[in-house]
Amino acid sequence: MPALICGSLAFDTITTFGGRFAEQILPEQVHILNVSFLVPTLRREFGGCAGNIAYTLSQLGGEPLVLAALGSDGAQYLQRLAHWGVSTDHVRVDTSNFTAQAIIITDGDNNQITAFHPGAMQSAQLTPVPDRDDIRIAIIAPDGRDAMIEHAQQLAAAKIPFVFDPGQGLPMFDGEDLKRFVAQATWVAVNDYEARMLCDRTGQSLESLSTSHLAGVIVTLGAEGCDVWEQGQCTHVPGVRATEVLDPTGCGDAFRGALLYGLERGWPLQRCVELGNRVGALKIASRGGQNHQIDKAALGL
Repeated sequence: MPALICGSLAFDTITTFGGRFAEQILPEQVHILNVSFLVPTLRREFGGCAGNIAYTLSQLGGEPLVLAALGSDGAQYLQRLAHWGVSTDHVRVDTSNFTAQAIIITDGDNNQITAFHPGAMQSAQLTPVPDRDDIRIAIIAPDGRDAMIEHAQQLAAAKIPFVFDPGQGLPMFDGEDLKRFVAQATWVAVNDYEARMLCDRTGQSLESLSTSHLAGVIVTLGAEGCDVWEQGQCTHVPGVRATEVLDPTGCGDAFRGALLYGLERGWPLQRCVELGNRVGALKIASRGGQNHQIDKAALGL
Protein backbone atom coordinates (compact mmCIF):
# COMPACT_ATOMS: atom_id res chain seq x y z
CA MET A 1 0.00 0.00 0.00
CA PRO A 2 1.25 3.52 -0.73
CA ALA A 3 2.86 5.83 1.81
CA LEU A 4 1.91 9.47 1.25
CA ILE A 5 4.89 11.83 1.31
CA CYS A 6 3.95 15.49 1.74
CA GLY A 7 6.94 17.76 1.30
CA SER A 8 9.17 19.66 -1.07
CA LEU A 9 10.60 18.82 -4.46
CA ALA A 10 13.65 20.94 -5.18
CA PHE A 11 16.87 21.26 -7.09
CA ASP A 12 19.99 21.30 -4.90
CA THR A 13 23.11 23.21 -5.85
CA ILE A 14 25.75 21.61 -3.64
CA THR A 15 29.18 23.12 -3.05
CA THR A 16 32.08 22.21 -0.79
CA PHE A 17 34.23 24.54 1.28
CA GLY A 18 37.48 22.87 2.27
CA GLY A 19 37.93 24.78 5.52
CA ARG A 20 35.81 25.10 8.65
CA PHE A 21 33.01 27.61 9.10
CA ALA A 22 34.04 27.96 12.75
CA GLU A 23 37.39 29.40 11.62
CA GLN A 24 35.79 31.93 9.25
CA ILE A 25 32.81 33.20 11.26
CA LEU A 26 33.92 35.23 14.28
CA PRO A 27 31.21 35.20 17.00
CA GLU A 28 32.08 38.71 18.19
CA GLN A 29 31.66 40.06 14.63
CA VAL A 30 28.37 38.44 13.58
CA HIS A 31 26.59 41.83 13.74
CA ILE A 32 28.70 42.92 10.75
CA LEU A 33 28.98 39.54 9.06
CA ASN A 34 30.54 39.67 5.60
CA VAL A 35 31.95 36.26 4.70
CA SER A 36 32.92 34.69 1.39
CA PHE A 37 33.67 30.97 0.94
CA LEU A 38 35.72 29.64 -1.96
CA VAL A 39 33.87 26.55 -3.22
CA PRO A 40 35.89 24.85 -5.97
CA THR A 41 33.37 22.03 -6.53
CA LEU A 42 29.73 22.46 -7.55
CA ARG A 43 27.01 19.95 -8.44
CA ARG A 44 23.31 20.26 -9.24
CA GLU A 45 21.20 17.43 -7.88
CA PHE A 46 17.56 16.46 -7.60
CA GLY A 47 16.48 17.10 -4.03
CA GLY A 48 13.76 18.31 -1.72
CA CYS A 49 12.60 16.32 1.28
CA ALA A 50 9.69 14.60 -0.48
CA GLY A 51 11.85 13.59 -3.43
CA ASN A 52 14.67 12.30 -1.24
CA ILE A 53 12.34 10.34 1.04
CA ALA A 54 10.50 8.88 -1.94
CA TYR A 55 13.78 7.81 -3.55
CA THR A 56 14.89 5.81 -0.52
CA LEU A 57 11.46 4.29 0.07
CA SER A 58 11.31 3.25 -3.58
CA GLN A 59 14.81 1.71 -3.34
CA LEU A 60 13.66 -0.32 -0.34
CA GLY A 61 10.67 -1.65 -2.24
CA GLY A 62 8.02 0.62 -0.76
CA GLU A 63 5.35 2.50 -2.70
CA PRO A 64 5.80 6.25 -2.27
CA LEU A 65 2.96 8.59 -3.26
CA VAL A 66 4.29 12.14 -3.56
CA LEU A 67 2.18 15.21 -2.77
CA ALA A 68 4.23 18.26 -3.75
CA ALA A 69 4.65 21.11 -6.21
CA LEU A 70 7.10 21.74 -9.06
CA GLY A 71 7.69 24.88 -11.12
CA SER A 72 7.95 25.66 -14.79
CA ASP A 73 11.39 24.00 -14.89
CA GLY A 74 10.20 20.74 -13.28
CA ALA A 75 9.59 18.51 -16.33
CA GLN A 76 12.80 16.56 -15.81
CA TYR A 77 11.87 15.91 -12.17
CA LEU A 78 8.45 14.56 -13.23
CA GLN A 79 10.20 12.18 -15.61
CA ARG A 80 12.55 11.08 -12.85
CA LEU A 81 9.70 10.24 -10.49
CA ALA A 82 7.88 8.34 -13.22
CA HIS A 83 11.08 6.40 -13.94
CA TRP A 84 10.98 5.07 -10.36
CA GLY A 85 7.38 4.01 -10.91
CA VAL A 86 6.14 6.78 -8.59
CA SER A 87 2.74 8.27 -9.42
CA THR A 88 2.88 11.97 -10.28
CA ASP A 89 -0.91 12.40 -10.08
CA HIS A 90 -0.59 14.58 -6.98
CA VAL A 91 2.42 16.66 -8.05
CA ARG A 92 1.22 20.15 -8.91
CA VAL A 93 3.02 22.09 -11.67
CA ASP A 94 3.01 25.83 -11.02
CA THR A 95 4.10 27.44 -14.30
CA SER A 96 4.27 30.91 -12.71
CA ASN A 97 7.23 29.96 -10.48
CA PHE A 98 10.50 28.08 -10.60
CA THR A 99 10.90 24.83 -8.72
CA ALA A 100 12.22 25.31 -5.19
CA GLN A 101 16.00 25.71 -5.09
CA ALA A 102 18.48 24.97 -2.30
CA ILE A 103 22.04 26.30 -2.43
CA ILE A 104 24.15 24.35 0.04
CA ILE A 105 27.72 24.90 1.25
CA THR A 106 29.29 22.03 3.21
CA ASP A 107 32.50 22.59 5.20
CA GLY A 108 35.25 20.19 6.20
CA ASP A 109 33.37 19.20 9.37
CA ASN A 110 30.18 18.37 7.40
CA ASN A 111 28.44 21.46 8.77
CA GLN A 112 26.15 23.09 6.23
CA ILE A 113 24.90 26.57 5.36
CA THR A 114 21.84 26.58 3.09
CA ALA A 115 20.03 29.32 1.19
CA PHE A 116 16.56 28.23 0.09
CA HIS A 117 14.20 29.73 -2.48
CA PRO A 118 10.71 28.19 -2.04
CA GLY A 119 9.34 28.98 -5.50
CA ALA A 120 6.49 26.67 -6.52
CA MET A 121 6.54 25.04 -3.08
CA GLN A 122 4.46 27.99 -1.87
CA SER A 123 1.49 26.66 -3.85
CA ALA A 124 1.68 23.07 -2.54
CA GLN A 125 -1.36 23.60 -0.30
CA LEU A 126 -3.56 23.91 -3.41
CA THR A 127 -3.34 20.14 -3.87
CA PRO A 128 -5.24 18.36 -1.07
CA VAL A 129 -4.52 14.99 0.50
CA PRO A 130 -6.07 12.50 -1.94
CA ASP A 131 -9.31 10.82 -0.98
CA ARG A 132 -8.09 7.22 -1.13
CA ASP A 133 -8.71 4.32 1.20
CA ASP A 134 -5.41 2.56 0.46
CA ILE A 135 -3.04 5.10 2.09
CA ARG A 136 -1.77 3.40 5.21
CA ILE A 137 0.75 5.94 6.47
CA ALA A 138 2.02 9.42 5.67
CA ILE A 139 4.68 11.97 6.54
CA ILE A 140 4.50 15.74 6.82
CA ALA A 141 8.02 16.77 5.78
CA PRO A 142 9.29 20.35 5.28
CA ASP A 143 7.17 22.19 2.72
CA GLY A 144 5.39 25.52 2.40
CA ARG A 145 3.93 26.70 5.70
CA ASP A 146 0.31 26.57 4.54
CA ALA A 147 0.82 23.19 2.91
CA MET A 148 2.20 21.66 6.11
CA ILE A 149 -0.67 23.03 8.19
CA GLU A 150 -3.45 22.07 5.78
CA HIS A 151 -2.10 18.63 4.87
CA ALA A 152 -1.66 17.74 8.55
CA GLN A 153 -5.26 18.76 9.23
CA GLN A 154 -6.48 16.72 6.26
CA LEU A 155 -4.53 13.63 7.32
CA ALA A 156 -5.88 13.89 10.85
CA ALA A 157 -9.45 14.29 9.55
CA ALA A 158 -8.96 11.21 7.34
CA LYS A 159 -7.53 9.30 10.33
CA ILE A 160 -4.32 8.49 8.44
CA PRO A 161 -1.41 8.05 10.89
CA PHE A 162 1.52 10.28 10.01
CA VAL A 163 5.03 11.27 11.03
CA PHE A 164 5.47 14.97 11.80
CA ASP A 165 8.93 15.86 10.50
CA PRO A 166 9.25 19.68 10.66
CA GLY A 167 12.96 19.72 9.80
CA GLN A 168 14.27 23.06 8.65
CA GLY A 169 10.68 24.31 8.47
CA LEU A 170 10.29 24.24 12.26
CA PRO A 171 11.21 27.93 12.81
CA MET A 172 8.13 28.93 10.74
CA PHE A 173 5.82 27.77 13.53
CA ASP A 174 5.14 29.11 17.00
CA GLY A 175 4.35 27.04 20.07
CA GLU A 176 0.60 26.80 19.39
CA ASP A 177 1.20 25.71 15.78
CA LEU A 178 3.59 23.01 16.94
CA LYS A 179 1.23 21.79 19.64
CA ARG A 180 -1.47 21.32 16.97
CA PHE A 181 0.91 19.38 14.73
CA VAL A 182 1.90 17.11 17.61
CA ALA A 183 -1.75 16.58 18.60
CA GLN A 184 -2.56 15.48 15.05
CA ALA A 185 0.51 13.29 14.47
CA THR A 186 1.20 9.69 15.44
CA TRP A 187 5.01 10.04 15.52
CA VAL A 188 7.42 12.98 15.68
CA ALA A 189 10.87 12.85 14.06
CA VAL A 190 13.44 15.61 14.66
CA ASN A 191 17.19 16.01 14.95
CA ASP A 192 18.74 17.02 18.26
CA TYR A 193 18.74 20.75 17.46
CA GLU A 194 15.13 20.65 16.30
CA ALA A 195 14.20 18.67 19.40
CA ARG A 196 15.47 21.46 21.64
CA MET A 197 13.57 24.07 19.63
CA LEU A 198 10.39 21.97 19.67
CA CYS A 199 10.59 21.58 23.44
CA ASP A 200 11.33 25.27 23.97
CA ARG A 201 8.40 26.41 21.85
CA THR A 202 5.84 23.92 23.16
CA GLY A 203 7.00 24.01 26.78
CA GLN A 204 7.12 20.22 26.84
CA SER A 205 9.99 17.82 27.36
CA LEU A 206 10.71 14.86 25.11
CA GLU A 207 9.63 12.65 27.99
CA SER A 208 6.26 14.38 28.32
CA LEU A 209 5.69 14.37 24.56
CA SER A 210 6.29 10.64 24.49
CA THR A 211 3.78 10.00 27.28
CA SER A 212 1.00 11.69 25.31
CA HIS A 213 -0.97 9.98 22.53
CA LEU A 214 2.18 9.75 20.39
CA ALA A 215 3.44 6.29 19.49
CA GLY A 216 7.00 7.59 19.60
CA VAL A 217 9.41 10.51 19.32
CA ILE A 218 12.58 9.94 17.30
CA VAL A 219 15.59 12.20 17.79
CA THR A 220 18.39 11.70 15.27
CA LEU A 221 21.94 12.37 16.46
CA GLY A 222 23.97 12.11 13.26
CA ALA A 223 26.78 9.59 13.45
CA GLU A 224 25.88 8.87 17.09
CA GLY A 225 22.59 7.20 16.05
CA CYS A 226 19.18 8.03 17.52
CA ASP A 227 17.24 8.36 20.73
CA VAL A 228 13.82 6.72 20.63
CA TRP A 229 11.29 7.95 23.18
CA GLU A 230 8.30 5.73 23.92
CA GLN A 231 6.00 6.11 26.93
CA GLY A 232 8.49 8.26 28.82
CA GLN A 233 11.41 5.89 28.26
CA CYS A 234 14.42 6.73 26.09
CA THR A 235 16.28 3.99 24.18
CA HIS A 236 19.51 4.91 22.44
CA VAL A 237 20.04 3.18 19.10
CA PRO A 238 23.74 3.40 18.14
CA GLY A 239 24.78 4.77 14.79
CA VAL A 240 26.32 2.75 11.98
CA ARG A 241 29.82 3.53 10.78
CA ALA A 242 29.85 4.66 7.16
CA THR A 243 32.38 3.21 4.74
CA GLU A 244 33.10 6.75 3.59
CA VAL A 245 31.85 10.21 4.54
CA LEU A 246 31.29 12.17 1.34
CA ASP A 247 28.13 14.25 1.66
CA PRO A 248 25.57 14.60 4.49
CA THR A 249 22.95 16.15 2.16
CA GLY A 250 19.76 14.10 2.38
CA CYS A 251 20.90 11.75 5.16
CA GLY A 252 17.91 12.69 7.33
CA ASP A 253 15.57 12.09 4.41
CA ALA A 254 17.11 8.69 3.70
CA PHE A 255 16.58 7.82 7.36
CA ARG A 256 12.93 8.86 7.13
CA GLY A 257 12.38 6.80 3.99
CA ALA A 258 13.57 3.75 5.92
CA LEU A 259 11.48 4.78 8.93
CA LEU A 260 8.34 4.85 6.77
CA TYR A 261 9.21 1.47 5.28
CA GLY A 262 9.35 -0.13 8.71
CA LEU A 263 6.34 1.67 10.16
CA GLU A 264 4.15 0.66 7.23
CA ARG A 265 5.06 -2.95 7.93
CA GLY A 266 4.20 -2.68 11.61
CA TRP A 267 7.76 -3.07 12.89
CA PRO A 268 8.67 -2.00 16.42
CA LEU A 269 9.98 1.56 16.38
CA GLN A 270 13.47 0.54 17.43
CA ARG A 271 13.77 -1.82 14.46
CA CYS A 272 12.60 0.96 12.12
CA VAL A 273 15.27 3.26 13.51
CA GLU A 274 17.98 0.62 13.20
CA LEU A 275 17.18 0.32 9.50
CA GLY A 276 17.17 4.12 9.23
CA ASN A 277 20.66 4.32 10.74
CA ARG A 278 21.97 1.73 8.28
CA VAL A 279 20.44 3.50 5.30
CA GLY A 280 21.72 6.87 6.51
CA ALA A 281 25.24 5.44 6.62
CA LEU A 282 24.80 4.25 3.03
CA LYS A 283 23.63 7.69 1.93
CA ILE A 284 26.47 9.68 3.46
CA ALA A 285 28.92 7.61 1.40
CA SER A 286 27.27 8.91 -1.78
CA ARG A 287 27.02 12.45 -3.12
CA GLY A 288 23.59 14.05 -3.42
CA GLY A 289 20.29 13.04 -1.86
CA GLN A 290 19.19 10.55 -4.52
CA ASN A 291 22.23 8.64 -5.77
CA HIS A 292 22.83 5.99 -3.09
CA GLN A 293 22.13 2.39 -4.02
CA ILE A 294 20.45 0.04 -1.56
CA ASP A 295 21.09 -3.71 -1.55
CA LYS A 296 17.96 -5.09 0.06
CA ALA A 297 19.49 -8.52 0.52
CA ALA A 298 22.46 -7.03 2.39
CA LEU A 299 19.97 -5.29 4.70
CA GLY A 300 18.11 -8.53 5.31
CA LEU A 301 14.93 -7.33 3.58
